[in-house]
Amino acid sequence: MVILQMGDSDMTSEIRPRWYTVAEVAQLLGYGLSKTKMLVASGAIRSVKDGGNRRVLPEWVDDYIARRVEEAA
Repeated sequence: MVILQMGDSDMTSEIRPRWYTVAEVAQLLGYGLSKTKMLVASGAIRSVKDGGNRRVLPEWVDDYIARRVEEAA
């Protein structure tokens, strides 16, 4: 997270990532990197390929969590 100060005022603006790397998703979920890579490769966590890397939208992480909670209920 980056906080920017805007000019002379006390206003601040938070810049939030628009998508995550697989490593960031692993950290968010508290999973290991290899488990997270497996979940991405299997399609359990949706992703898009950007160049040579996979990226995951924040709402796709939320969707995965919601599905896991639903399955556990």
